Order: sequence, then structure tokens, then C-alpha cells
Amino acid sequence: MTTEGLSARDCERLMDGWLNTDLDDWTRSVVRRHFDPESGSPYWLRRAAELPFDPRDITWYEQLADLGPFDLDVLRHCDPADFVPRAVKRPLNGRIWDTGGTSGAPCRVFYTRDMLVHRGVWRRWSFTTEGFEPHRTWLQATPTGPHLIGNGVWETGELYAARVYAIDMDPRWVKRLIAGGRLEQAREYTDHLLDQITIVLSTRPVDYINTTPALMLALVRREPELVAQLAGVRLSGTHLTPAAYREIRKALGDGLVGRSYGNTFGNAAGLPVEQPDDLMPYVPNFPQVTHAVVDKTDQRTIVPYGAVGRVRLTVLHQDLFLPNILERDEAVRYDTGDRFPVDGVANVRPLQTAVGNVEGIY
Repeated sequence: MTTEGLSARDCERLMDGWLNTDLDDWTRSVVRRHFDPESGSPYWLRRAAELPFDPRDITWYEQLADLGPFDLDVLRHCDPADFVPRAVKRPLNGRIWDTGGTSGAPCRVFYTRDMLVHRGVWRRWSFTTEGFEPHRTWLQATPTGPHLIGNGVWETGELYAARVYAIDMDPRWVKRLIAGGRLEQAREYTDHLLDQITIVLSTRPVDYINTTPALMLALVRREPELVAQLAGVRLSGTHLTPAAYREIRKALGDGLVGRSYGNTFGNAAGLPVEQPDDLMPYVPNFPQVTHAVVDKTDQRTIVPYGAVGRVRLTVLHQDLFLPNILERDEAVRYDTGDRFPVDGVANVRPLQTAVGNVEGIY
């Protein structure tokens, strides 16, 4: 249990520290750790030899763009341990997590305990700010197995004092069915998932459900009475349209609708939806996760606030450094003002130039 033993006060102290971190200082610390000749990460030490400059000369966050876009194919072929600094005691013990494999073979990354704590504490902060109550019963209806989102069972149980039911879900299978044109089988698989959810909701007292927007919409349309009995839902994953949000919100009545955006590399917490424009903003899990919204043809150019561009993700963990990941998403650049020390993103949707990617139950 990676977060076992953390009290509510511990979590609040960690959040205060992260939100008061100077991003340039944090960037210098992470870069120097990964590029340290003696104790750095094997992958980045190899990469340093190919660069026309010494990466240890990077002194502020914006300079990370000099490293160029990160090639995710590397994570499909390299040993995940090569991205963990040698300062972390070997042999490494812990979980290796996979992406969904939407655009090819899965990418794989190793999460140290500190990384899992960071993810869990930010998730707890989201629960608290969205109004979800501790000591309740949840149903986790998300991908399982090698997918990091399934770790939410432990995060919710440990950090929010919850009891958690779960279902089996293999997102790769339904994507394969859709990609192969086997739509009837894909519908059968969705029914299989909905059957699992329905059995729990109809036979056990459940307060909240955590699931993907697509699966929640399917549940709303098939089992509206069961949905209406819930005290809240948390929508996790990638794409959520304003129309889908409104439909789910209506089905819940007075129930809570929380949101998060992210993937295996990094997440962002939902902020309140802004009316009348149905603006759905998110703040990244700072300082280890940041988002920039960049011009679709130039990853170094950040678009103005309110404009739409491609999402560029940077992962700045002490134990995992992945700069300038160009996501398959586009979003509005969102000004968080004085509330947070980092830009947000809003109304995330699939990148309009992307073709052929199957999101399935996401």
C-alpha cells in the first residue's frame, strides 16, 4: 500500500509545499538529478552525449523546450529502469505501468513510491475540493491490470478512508474490436462492463462511482434509476465534452460530478465548470506535472490565453523526467490567475489533426 500511513495533515503539508514551489528551482533540481554523471538516469546520460549543449546548464523551466519533443517510442522499447536515476537504490522494486496502447505498442514507466504518493495526494485534494466525503463507499469502474488509473482503488481506500468495489476492464480489447470494425462485439463488451457495474449498484449501497466519461454516459442511458441514486460520480481519463457533462450532471440530480484529465504520465485536477460558456478547466498536478498549450505547428510557441492549441505535457518528478510530450489532445489555454502557480487547460478534446486513433471506452 504505497500511501499507507499518510495522515490528512501529512497530505495538506505536501500540497502546501508543492503549490509554493518555485518552478525554475524545481526544474534545475530535477534536471541536475537526472543528468548527474555519477547518479543520474541511464537514458538521460546517454541522451546528454547527443545534445549540442550541457543540459545541466538549464536554469529555468522555459529552457526545457531546447530538449525538443520527447519521442514516446523510446518508452516502448527501453527498460523503464533506465529512466530512474541511479540515486534510487537498486535493484528497483515496485510497479511498472502501461499506457493504453492507442497509437501502437504500450509505453511503460516505473513509478517509485514518491511518485505514487504525489499522484494520490493530489487526487485526495481533488476529492476534498469537489465535495466528496471520506468514509464512503465507492465503485471503481476503470481500466485495471497494468493501467495506473486502477491504482485509484488503493488511493481512495487509503487516503480517503473509503471502501471500494471494482470491476474488470481491459481497454485494449475494446479498442481492438473497434479498430477491426467488430462493432457488435464492442457493444457486447460494453454491455459486459455495464453488467458488472449494475450488479454492484443494484445489490450494494454505493455512494460514489469513479469511471470514464464514455462508460458513465452508457450507464446513464441504460440505468438512469441506478445513476439517480448515487451521491456523486468522478470522471477520469481524457475527453469529456460539455454536452456529455450536462447529460451526466442532469442524471445525477443534486449529486456531485468531479473530473480529472490525464494519463499514465501525469494528471490534472478538475476546477469548477464556468458558465455560461461551459468552460471545463483543469490544473496540472504541480510541480511534477505541467501543461502548456502550444501552436499545432510549432511546439515552442505557447498560444494566448483563451486560444486553442496542442497540449504539451512535461513530467518533472525527481525519479522520472519526460519533457515536452506532445499529446494527442488539444485544449484551451486557461489562466488560473492567483489561485495556482501554473497554467491550466480547459475543454480538452482529441487533436483535430489526429487520425486513426481509437479511444474506445475512454
